[in-house]
Amino acid sequence: MSKQNISGVFLLNKPYGLSSNAALQKTKRIFNAAKAGHTGTLDPLATGLLPICFGEATKFSSFLLDADKEYIATIKLGVTTTTYDAEGEVTANKKVTNSKAEIKDCINSFLGKITQYPPIYSALKVRGRALYDYARNGEEVEIKSREITIHELELIEFISEDEFTLRVLSSKGTYIRSLAHDIGQKLGCGAHLSGLVRTKTNHFYIQQSKTMEELSIIAPEKLVNLLLPADVLVGHLGKIELSDAQYAEIKYGHPCKLADTNEVIYPIRLYYGNMFLGIATIDNQFIKPIRLCNTANREV
Repeated sequence: MSKQNISGVFLLNKPYGLSSNAALQKTKRIFNAAKAGHTGTLDPLATGLLPICFGEATKFSSFLLDADKEYIATIKLGVTTTTYDAEGEVTANKKVTNSKAEIKDCINSFLGKITQYPPIYSALKVRGRALYDYARNGEEVEIKSREITIHELELIEFISEDEFTLRVLSSKGTYIRSLAHDIGQKLGCGAHLSGLVRTKTNHFYIQQSKTMEELSIIAPEKLVNLLLPADVLVGHLGKIELSDAQYAEIKYGHPCKLADTNEVIYPIRLYYGNMFLGIATIDNQFIKPIRLCNTANREV
């Protein structure tokens, strides 16, 4: 059966125990899609929102990779692990003596711009190799800190004296496992991430997503109805409707003159009629394409 050249964005609710790539490949097979990519890795033990881009939408997936994301994290105090989550080997057990007020104050101290070290057991690459590769081989490697931003932190509830759930809204590049570990280190008792659900990516919410089980009961010919158009990934950008003359140049990837009536906001979305063409920048009163859909040179 030949693959379908479908385009659009599907919002998957990734199941527990499946890697992001495995979830991507499984979803790609269900849709019988020729081309697909995901927009930000979720660990196998994490669940929740994983937007998957098909076809032309993959050209604009970086806008979600760079987006803020929201999580519901469950953090277990008193137990430190090698991976900073429940999958790793326990490296320390300590009695939790911190009061709830102390825990709340500690959590709030991580709001704003902070410096964070990625976990050694992560896919982040150093000198062309994933960090987890160094860790599994017992090799030492320098891990550089990075600046991230925690926009919002909300303590949802104490499950017990040593476990609580936390809502986190953070910038790209944030490791919630590292946040859990750092909270434990600051409290002095240690901690690890015992559960994680991604609830939001940019303007997409988990309530809009579908599970693998829900996908399995939908007729194959109706799956395409679940796809959002590719331009939802860049809906926050300014928009320009091209004239016939502008389109005649842009459709071949050529710059075109910016009309006096066009607003100069960039990068911008380009449209010709109801057709989304791609994105462009403005340079010296010229619209210069950055990334165009393959449909951009279609005769209308």
